[in-house]
Amino acid sequence: MDIFVNPVFDVNDFVVASSDIDDVRLQIEKAFATFGLWDAESAAASLGAFPDSESEPEHDEDEELLADVMNIAGLDVNDDDDSDTPTSNDTKYFPYDSKTMFLLDVLSNLPRQRISQSMMRIIIWVLRETGARDVPSFDRLRKVQTKLRAECGVPTLSFTSTLGNVFYLNDPRTLIAKDWATAEIRKQIRVYPEIPEDGVIREIWHAEKWRRGMDTSLLSPMFDASGKHYYVDELAMLDDKRLVIPQRWVTFRRRVYADALEVIVDHEGLSSVLDRTIFIDARKLMKNYLDLEFEGKLPHWPDNDSHASKMPNPKRAIAGGDPLYVSFIEYFSDDVSGNRSKQWNKHWNVYMTHRNLPRALIRQEFHVHFVSSSPHASVMEQYAAFKKIVEATHKDPVKVRDGESGTQIRFMLQKIVDSSDNPMQSEIAANIGSKGNYPCRKCEVGGTQAEKRENEGYHALFEAGTLRSKESIVKELEEQVRLACAGVAQPIKDRQSSTGIKDAYTEYWIRDLISRYQAMKSDPKNTKTPDEIQKELIEWTVENRDTIYSGFLTTEGFDPTRDTPIEILHTILLGVVKYIWHSTHTSFSPEQKLVYSRRLQATNTDALSVHFKMLVQANIFHIRDLVSDDQFVVWKAVGELGALLWFPEIRNLKEYIIFEAFNGVFRSCSIFSNHLAPSRDIALQLGAQEALKHRLMSGWWPVGESDWQRAGTGIQDFVQMHPHLRGLLGWSDVHSKQAGMEFQTFEMQTPLLIILAGSYHLKAAPKNRTRTTIKLSGTVAALALNYASYTASSEWYECAHIISESSEECYETSWVFYISPFSTTEKKLSVGRIASILAPPSAKPPTPAAAIVIEVFRVSESRDETYGMPVLVRPDGEKVHHIVAAESIKFKFNVQHDCASAGCAATGERNKKQERQDSAVVEKFIIHCSDERFFVNLHAFHNAHLVRAALPRDLVKPIPISTDRKELHDRLAKELRDRAQIQAALLPDDVDDDDDNHDGFSSSESEDSDSDWEPRDC
Repeated sequence: MDIFVNPVFDVNDFVVASSDIDDVRLQIEKAFATFGLWDAESAAASLGAFPDSESEPEHDEDEELLADVMNIAGLDVNDDDDSDTPTSNDTKYFPYDSKTMFLLDVLSNLPRQRISQSMMRIIIWVLRETGARDVPSFDRLRKVQTKLRAECGVPTLSFTSTLGNVFYLNDPRTLIAKDWATAEIRKQIRVYPEIPEDGVIREIWHAEKWRRGMDTSLLSPMFDASGKHYYVDELAMLDDKRLVIPQRWVTFRRRVYADALEVIVDHEGLSSVLDRTIFIDARKLMKNYLDLEFEGKLPHWPDNDSHASKMPNPKRAIAGGDPLYVSFIEYFSDDVSGNRSKQWNKHWNVYMTHRNLPRALIRQEFHVHFVSSSPHASVMEQYAAFKKIVEATHKDPVKVRDGESGTQIRFMLQKIVDSSDNPMQSEIAANIGSKGNYPCRKCEVGGTQAEKRENEGYHALFEAGTLRSKESIVKELEEQVRLACAGVAQPIKDRQSSTGIKDAYTEYWIRDLISRYQAMKSDPKNTKTPDEIQKELIEWTVENRDTIYSGFLTTEGFDPTRDTPIEILHTILLGVVKYIWHSTHTSFSPEQKLVYSRRLQATNTDALSVHFKMLVQANIFHIRDLVSDDQFVVWKAVGELGALLWFPEIRNLKEYIIFEAFNGVFRSCSIFSNHLAPSRDIALQLGAQEALKHRLMSGWWPVGESDWQRAGTGIQDFVQMHPHLRGLLGWSDVHSKQAGMEFQTFEMQTPLLIILAGSYHLKAAPKNRTRTTIKLSGTVAALALNYASYTASSEWYECAHIISESSEECYETSWVFYISPFSTTEKKLSVGRIASILAPPSAKPPTPAAAIVIEVFRVSESRDETYGMPVLVRPDGEKVHHIVAAESIKFKFNVQHDCASAGCAATGERNKKQERQDSAVVEKFIIHCSDERFFVNLHAFHNAHLVRAALPRDLVKPIPISTDRKELHDRLAKELRDRAQIQAALLPDDVDDDDDNHDGFSSSESEDSDSDWEPRDC
C-alpha cells in the first residue's frame, strides 16, 4: 500500500491528485527534469502544497488588536493596489524593485522577529510619512514575495500518511541544493572521509564510520580530475601503468587519495584482484574506465567475477556526465508546543542539518533546516514521506550549479544519523522504553526486576549486552505481526516484555490485525476457518510490508540502534544533574541556603559554560560541609563525567541544543498561523526564510532551462557591510586563527568578522577624555623576571582582553596555559594568571605587539584529597611574573579558590543592586582571605580536553570510587533486594509486585484506540 490514499498518479515517487492527469504530468516531469524541484510554486502547487495559500489571512489576537487600534486612530494604512509597476528600476537590488523593498522583505522573514501583516502595514505607513524613497505598497510587497517564492523558494509538498493524516513538508532536496549553490557554504562542504594529520577526531568525517564502517555504495562515488571522472568499483590505470579498482575516496593533507585494490593480468590476458588494499594518490590516476574501454584496453575477467559485474558503476549513468556526490543528512524530531504560553499545543516537528558541513557551522541556527510539522501526523508518518524523497535522489540526483566552481553538479541524499532526544530515539529504535525489563535501545541488557536485583543481573546493567541491530528488530516485529494475524494479544505482549522490542508505529497495525481477525471470525457470513483467516492476513502483511513497518527500520545505511547518539542534554543536565540537585537542595535549611547562595555568588565564572551547566561544573566547591559524604561523592562523579562528555574533539554532542533552540523559531511562525492549516502555514513561512537566507548569501537559483542567477550587487554589498544581518539570520562567522598576528580589533574595517589569535582590544577611554598611555616602568611588568628585555620608558596602552590561540577572549585575572619566555620547548606549557595586557601605540598589523604580564603559578605534584583536583600554588611561595608575547597564550581554563583551607567567609558588605543601581539594602558577600592556593577545575566543560592534554595523566585521570567494581555492585544489589523485601512486606496481600508491569502494559493501555497512539516517554 502506498503512503498516499487519495486517487493519484506517481511521478518520481510523488503523487498528485488532478482532474487533468496528462497535463500535470508533463508540467511536473519537465520541471523535475530541468532542476530537480527548484520551481517552487508550480511544482509544489501541483502537488497540492498550498491550495489557496494567499486566501487565508494571518490570525492572532495581537494582530486583531493592532488592526483595531489603527482603525480607531484613523490611520490609513490599507494602501493595497493592483499595480504591478516597480517602485524603482534599480537592478542593484535584484530580484527586488528597490533597496527599500529588499529591507522590508528581510524584516518580514527574520527568524526570531516575526512581523504580522498589520505591523508591516504600519512600517510601510511610517516610511511613507517620513518621506522614504521607493516605498512599495503592502500589496506590491506581497506580490513580489509570492513571485520570489515561485522563482527561488522552497517547495512545500502535501502528503497524506497511511493513517490518513495530512501534513506539509519542505523539500529537503532544495534545502540542501541551496548549500551547494552558495559559494560561502559550498567551500565548507566535505564530500569524502578525511584522515586527520594529528589523529584527533574533530568532525564526523574523521570518524571510523565514514572511513571504514560505512558501505562504500553510500559514499560519494567519484573523483573529478579536471573533468575526467573516476568511480569506485571501476577499473582505472595509474601513471605507472598499474591497474587498480578504487574502493573509497579519502582526503589526507588536503589531497584526495583512495583505498584501492590492485589488479594483475596474466599472460593469457585474464584479470585477477590481489587480496590487499593499497593507498593511492588520486593525482596518479591517468585513465578511467571509459578511457580504457575506448582504447580497447579492458582486460578479460573470469566468469561470474564479482568485481567485473559492478563495471561500469551504474551511478555513472544517472550522473549524466556531471560530478556526482552524496550529501549526508542528520535528522531530528521532537514534540514542541506551538504556543508561547504554558498551554500545551503539541506539534511533531522535524528538522535536519547538512552533515557534510563542519561542526562549527551546523551548530548554528542558520544551518538548521525546518522540514515539517504537524499536530496530527506522528514523526513516523512524516518520516515515511521524507524517506521517499531521499530515496528518489538515488535514482534521480538533484542538479545544481556549484557555487564555488560555477559548473553543474549532482548530489544524492543519504540519512546518516538521528539526533532526536532519548525518548524519540528509543521510539524509532522500536524499544519498549526505560520502564521495560529490557530498556536499552542499543543492546539486550536487562531482565525482570527480580533478575536485575540479583548480583549477576545488577552487575550486567553496567556492561554492554548483546548488541541490537535493525535486522534483528525487524525479524522480531515480523514475528509479532504474524502472531497478530492469529487474533490474540497476550503472546505479543509476552514477546515484547521478554525482548524489549515494541514499535509504536507497527503497534497500530498489530492492533488493527487483531481487530480484523476478530471481526472476520465473528462475522455471521464468514465461511473461513481460523487458519484460513490467519493465512489471508499474513498474505496481506507480506504485500504491505513497507506500510506496516517504520521507515526508520528500512532506511538503507541507517541503523537506529547504532546511529542514534546518546543525547546528553536530557541524559545528564536535565536527567542525572537535575535529580541529584533536587535531592541535595531540598534538605537545606534556610541558613544552609544562605551559605550556599553566597558561595555560588563567589564562583569564578571565567572559562565556565554558564546557565544550567554551572551546577555540574562548580557545585562541588559550594556544597562542602552542606551535604552527606555519599552526596559529595556523587557530585564529584557527575562533575567529572560531565566534563568528559563535553569533549569537543572526541564526538559531537552539543548539536541537539541547537535543534532545541530552533524550536523558538518554530513557535514564532506557529503563533502567526491562522491555525486552520498549521502544518502548511509553518512550512511556507520557514520555507520563505530559507529562500531569503539563500538570496542574502548570494546563492544561485535556476532560470528557464539552463541559466542561473543570483541577487544583485547591492544586496551582496549590503550583507557584506552589515555582518549583524547574518547574525539575525542565525549565522555566526567562524573566527580564523593565525597565531602571532596581532591587530586592534576596534579599528577593523573589513566587513567580515575575522579574529586572529593574539589580537587585542584596548580598554575604553574615560568619558570625554583622550586615551592615555602609561610607562612600562609604572606597570606590574616591572616585577617580571624578564623585565630587562624591554625598555622601561616605553609607552603602552592598557588592553581589555587578548585573543588566545584557541580563539577566546582572555582578560586580566584569566587563568591561562602559556609558553614561558624561559622555556626551551613549546611542548612544555606553564600556567598562570594574567596580571596585565599591554599594547604599544605604534603597533601596526601584522607586527607582534601586545605584551602579556603573567603571574606565575605551578601545578603541585599531587591532587587535593577532598576534591581530587590539581592544585595551583606560587613557585616557592613567592610572587613571580613573566612578560610573554601574545602568541604565547595557548588557552584559558577555569580555576576556583580554595576557600575551605583559607577560611573564606561572608565578611564583605555591599549595596544590593536593584533596577541596575545601588539600593539602600546591604548584603554580605564572601571575601577571599588568601591568594596562595587554587584548584584546576576538572569539572569545567570549557577546554576540558586541552587541560587534560596539558597536565600529567596522574593528575587528571578519573579516580574510581571502588577498586573492586564487582564487589561494589554486589553490595548495592543486596541493598536493592533488602529494600524490595521490606516493600513487599508492607504491600497488602492482594497486591502482586508484577515485574512485567514495568514493560509499559498498563491496564489502560491494553485496548487503546486503533487510530490514535502516542509515543512512549522513555
